[in-house]
Amino acid sequence: MARTNPLQFIQQVRAEVAKVVWPTRREVTLTTIMVFIMAALTAVFFALVDLLIRSGLQGILSIFG
Repeated sequence: MARTNPLQFIQQVRAEVAKVVWPTRREVTLTTIMVFIMAALTAVFFALVDLLIRSGLQGILSIFG
């Protein structure tokens, strides 16, 4: 693999960074809000599943215990 001198490397890095499309503040805000909403919905879902499984196991154990 050919070695690149440091000046060429820096120029290539700057060229690649210039190609990046940065999100707007609105896009970042909406995405962040959606992540928090999805995390909350996931937490509620798993809490309900946990409650259902716990109730079922307690019912089974009360029958046999």
